[in-house]
Amino acid sequence: MYLIHHHRRLWRKGLLLAGFSLALLGAANAQQVKYTAGNNSWDADSLGNHRAVVTFSGNGPVARVIIPWRRRDAHPENKRIIIQDAQTKQKISRIKSLSLTREQGDICFEPASGKGTYYIYYLPYKNEGRSNYPQGVYLSPEQTTDNNWLQSVPASLKPNAVLKELEATDDFNTFFPMEVIATATEEKQLLLKHPGAGYLVFPEDRQYPIKMTDDLPQRWIQKGPSQSFAGQADKGEYYSFQLGIYALKDLKQVKISFGDLKAPDGKTIPASALNCINTDGTTYDAQPFSSKVNIAGGKVQALWCGIDVPASAAAGTYKGIVTIHPEGMPAMPVRLTLTVTNKPAVNSGFNEPWKQTRLKWLNSTLAQDNAVIAPYTPLEMKDSVISLLGRKVAINKDGFPAQIQTFFTPEMTAISSQAKNLFTEPAHFHFVSAADGKDLQWQHSGWQITGKDAGKISWKATNTTTGLQMDVAASLEFDGFMEYTVRVTALQDVALKDVTLHLPLDKGAAKYMMGLNQKGGLRPEKIDWKWDVRHRNQDGAWIGNVNAGLQFTLRDEHYVRPLNTNFYLQKPLLLPVSWGNDNKGGITVGEKGKSILVNSYSGERTMHKGDTLYFNFHLIITPFHPLNTDFQWSTRFYHKYNNLDSIRATGATVVNIHHGNEINPWINYPFIEWKKMKDYIDAAHSKGLKVKIYNTVRELSNHAWETFPLRSLGHEVYSPGKGGGFSWLQEHIADDYIAAWFVPEFKDAAIINSGMNRWHNYYVEGMNWLVDNVGIDGIYLDDVAFDRITMKRIKRVLTKDGHPGIIDLHSANQYNKSDGFINSGMLYMEHFPYLNRLWFGEYFDYENNSPDFFLTEVSGIPFGLMGEMLQDGGNQWRGMVYGMTNRMPWSDNADPRPIWKVWDDFGMQGSQMVGYWVDNNPVKSNNPEVPVTIYRKNGAVLVALASWAKENTSVKLEIDWKALGLDPSKAVITAPDIRNFQRGQVFDKNAAIPVEKNKGWLLTIKTI
Repeated sequence: MYLIHHHRRLWRKGLLLAGFSLALLGAANAQQVKYTAGNNSWDADSLGNHRAVVTFSGNGPVARVIIPWRRRDAHPENKRIIIQDAQTKQKISRIKSLSLTREQGDICFEPASGKGTYYIYYLPYKNEGRSNYPQGVYLSPEQTTDNNWLQSVPASLKPNAVLKELEATDDFNTFFPMEVIATATEEKQLLLKHPGAGYLVFPEDRQYPIKMTDDLPQRWIQKGPSQSFAGQADKGEYYSFQLGIYALKDLKQVKISFGDLKAPDGKTIPASALNCINTDGTTYDAQPFSSKVNIAGGKVQALWCGIDVPASAAAGTYKGIVTIHPEGMPAMPVRLTLTVTNKPAVNSGFNEPWKQTRLKWLNSTLAQDNAVIAPYTPLEMKDSVISLLGRKVAINKDGFPAQIQTFFTPEMTAISSQAKNLFTEPAHFHFVSAADGKDLQWQHSGWQITGKDAGKISWKATNTTTGLQMDVAASLEFDGFMEYTVRVTALQDVALKDVTLHLPLDKGAAKYMMGLNQKGGLRPEKIDWKWDVRHRNQDGAWIGNVNAGLQFTLRDEHYVRPLNTNFYLQKPLLLPVSWGNDNKGGITVGEKGKSILVNSYSGERTMHKGDTLYFNFHLIITPFHPLNTDFQWSTRFYHKYNNLDSIRATGATVVNIHHGNEINPWINYPFIEWKKMKDYIDAAHSKGLKVKIYNTVRELSNHAWETFPLRSLGHEVYSPGKGGGFSWLQEHIADDYIAAWFVPEFKDAAIINSGMNRWHNYYVEGMNWLVDNVGIDGIYLDDVAFDRITMKRIKRVLTKDGHPGIIDLHSANQYNKSDGFINSGMLYMEHFPYLNRLWFGEYFDYENNSPDFFLTEVSGIPFGLMGEMLQDGGNQWRGMVYGMTNRMPWSDNADPRPIWKVWDDFGMQGSQMVGYWVDNNPVKSNNPEVPVTIYRKNGAVLVALASWAKENTSVKLEIDWKALGLDPSKAVITAPDIRNFQRGQVFDKNAAIPVEKNKGWLLTIKTI
């Protein structure tokens, strides 16, 4: 039997003070092995995470020890052995490995200090590569022993040293008990006991997650397979357990069915309260989920099951049957006994995640309702026109947009009654016949509403032409997102010269562009773009003006969100069968008549009778809402975990807690040190500060309690990959993953998330739990790997019950090879409606790009957002033209406090921002390379000007005094003294103001 304490759980709970001692009792005649955890008492990065502690008690010059280490790693003979004298800490150079196998090591060495203890390190490695993306390289065997000593080792030497213990650096690195392999002999004996079986079942407790798929743990040899399992749960607890399946031959379509659990008195826990996360559930977008579980012969598969014990369940013992059903093989029933205590579980047991209680969250539908989120307003429909905040959409008889209008002022600070049209004519498709080169003429039966609520209106339409039927399903949501599913079916063989979608944009709504190989800025006269999904994460563009624009993206029914942020090339876009058409498709943008025509074409093809193509596309109407300038002036981020009094003294109002610190050590898993985090947040609230935490979805810490249950889901949550990375990942995850960000100080090694999956359900529930139990005021997103469905859900749980729910998004510039040359704004535009601020960001060049790039790709203004700068502290003069500062204390030159003081001295709250892009801006520059933005209020104006000129220059201000409401005879133009920004002085109203290259001024205009 085993003597087992769950070491990792005890360590997390603070009950394990000085390592652990665990006895693993093998089969008859097997050596007892003691497993312990050190207190990081040696340098793992040079010696490895594991060692055998051996005792030599002989008198001769050679020690021999046999170590039954039962290793899960392949080819131990190819890894170095390092032996250290425990007394002197000196390395032993004279070593002879007689045999190194996965089951045991037979090693001779020179016991330099005679009798005593020696350490044998058997997985030494060194870290290569970048510190945050290390590659653990295991050291090869080395020859340090002279031949004379090797030849002096007697062939007849018997073992004269004994294994005292196998020690890991800490309990998190231990292999005990679920990664201690069974020997070949033990496996053979097991099979002899169960002849003819297609598979064996090993029910396993939740506290021992199954970690290996290629080996059986020795624990199972001792326990043996079983068709029964017993556990204990509190009332209302979500109780998890495992069914470990060892496939002796290939198993296909393994399913799990559950019966009711019944107590002797007839009380029941219904079968509906039981589930298996590996086979069934609910997707991140609230659809039923079913997965095919196939198990190759010789492999182990963990099936994680859960019992959602009703809070009203009577205490007692409940029994039932869970049945395993492999396709084409006999089913196997497993008797399940659950003892329900009389103790009510706190919060379904979610506050004790080491019990795997939160696996229930994987199937959550929390916040899936389409309730309208502030500041948006309910959709209103009149005839064929749908109104939403600041925008209107008219639907044509074919189901496509007849017109889209926006009503935002050019300043972007308000909504007006004056419409700005996006289209010159309705959006439409062309199907061009290959026979005569003419358009096929469509018959339209009109469109019908299929769903209508405050947050979403859906409709459908059917259009027909010779040989084709087009079924249109569309929807518009309260934030301006439009989704079109366009299903084209061939009623007979049809040869087509081309299929195109035309978006005829009004020139006044097509000044700027980003996407399709274009950085943000002025739209080029002509775009001719072709699909290249292997290298480019591009499937559309944004075209617009500051107060009116449209993002379009082309999809089909096979669309899967690719990886981003350094990993696009490992999981790129899938070429849409319809739009891509074997790379015949593309997009052109250019002037045609009164329009700027977006022509998305797919090229020549033949559709045979019964063929179906999906020409799906998304439209996002921008801006989303007016600028909240007062939030920009009053909400000041401090981006570092620090002393709260020190932070408050800076004038900051919101603390961003990154990962990799005392209260949030593990990336994207802020649940382990949550009590420390809560104490910090409570203290911050008492001082008038808000606290946001780093928590995004892109990669997940290896310290997540659910790491191995998630691994059991195959590639649903974790992306396939070549493995590698930090040593822990190689030693415990083994292979088939992508190693991600690593924090050396905490040895926190993350694994890349696969994209859209049920982990997002967990993410939403986790955020909800953090709001309720920790009191977070929002989240800091460091790039994003989920779509708008998850973002809406997150915003709902963060803002419930009056919580502020502040979200800021940082992005490193994604326009590079590793990220598929996509603009950050394009990639994340679907999330913009729910953000409070942008931080674009890392690798953005604030010095060598145009004002139009700043405006469209960095500032957020055309979308109703404002931002901050990061790279090299930003350019503070140019930033103020867009109301941006840098963020403290990111770098030595990133100190926005001098600018904050100007804001406070001027009184920015309640001022009106009028950007240089506004035609009737009352203060203009006579130099087009030195744009001017003003912040005006009664009796005063703050003027921000910045130079993009190639050399030092000068500028005269052209001031409309009447529009400003100021008397020029009494007005004074002053440059306040601002540390590290400008020297204070006064300028004459008609003076030529000198402007240094890449710099500018902040000026106040007041009457005296």
